[in-house]
Amino acid sequence: MPNNVLGEPLETCSMEPLTGWTRNGSCETGEQDAGSHTVCVQVTNAFLDFSMQQGNDLSTPMPEYGFPGLKEGDRWCVCAARWKEAFEAGCAPRVALRSTHEKALETVPFDNLKTHAIDLN
Repeated sequence: MPNNVLGEPLETCSMEPLTGWTRNGSCETGEQDAGSHTVCVQVTNAFLDFSMQQGNDLSTPMPEYGFPGLKEGDRWCVCAARWKEAFEAGCAPRVALRSTHEKALETVPFDNLKTHAIDLN
């Protein structure tokens, strides 16, 4: 069982829309996941615009890939490096730490994720 960035069992990120590198709702990762889709975020329009500017359109549905297109408020597993870029650009979306895979810490410092946490009491 994979762990999250808190050292606990990884929780589901989103079943609707169905997210994850393996499309099981979790930000699990594997050797084929070159982008490290390990950060569970609640997307914002600012992040969707930023991602589009970086060449990754997350808003337009692509049914041939089973991708519904994202809208503000959806939760989604994003690449750790893209989240870090968005953080540095001042438009990083909020993060569900309990659903963010520990591998994200290889790219993003925990304190950066923590400042954007939506699931800390």
